[in-house]
Amino acid sequence: MAYGDRRFPRTGKKASHVTVTPKKNESPERLIKRFTRKVKKERIIEEIRERRFYEKPSAKRRKKRAQRARTLQKLAQKCDDGKTVRD
Repeated sequence: MAYGDRRFPRTGKKASHVTVTPKKNESPERLIKRFTRKVKKERIIEEIRERRFYEKPSAKRRKKRAQRARTLQKLAQKCDDGKTVRD
């Protein structure tokens, strides 16, 4: 399993190793919670989900464009709801 193997493509990012060392008198549940928080912060699970299947570049752009449109629509709606005209 060399780094140049097809199963481990080079992404240009550093390898993400999440380590959690137990603190003094820390419960295992708390340790697990800290670990999951670090994993979420590093976006490891999301990246695995994204890379699970190949997505064409055009599909990626389309998805990104749709996400941007949704965000702008939400912001516009929020601004419209926040404005009240006083007489």
